[in-house]
Amino acid sequence: MDASIAPASRAAVVTPNDSAIVGARALYIGTAGDVAIAPRRDMDPVIFRSVPAGTILPVHAAIVALTGTTASNIVALF
Repeated sequence: MDASIAPASRAAVVTPNDSAIVGARALYIGTAGDVAIAPRRDMDPVIFRSVPAGTILPVHAAIVALTGTTASNIVALF
């Protein structure tokens, strides 16, 4: 199966950080709030506002920034 469309095979808890590389293909949001995601290291984060609890954001997240993130219990899917 093409890896770009295969289901996630790994997961890890995310601690938002303005510079740490996550490299996730998607994020599970456990507790509602805003999520600041930089899709690439050389890009500024984009804030997804009011993400409901239980949402899977199907976006590449190189960085999950602390600045601008209010959601918690975030899990990276790889």
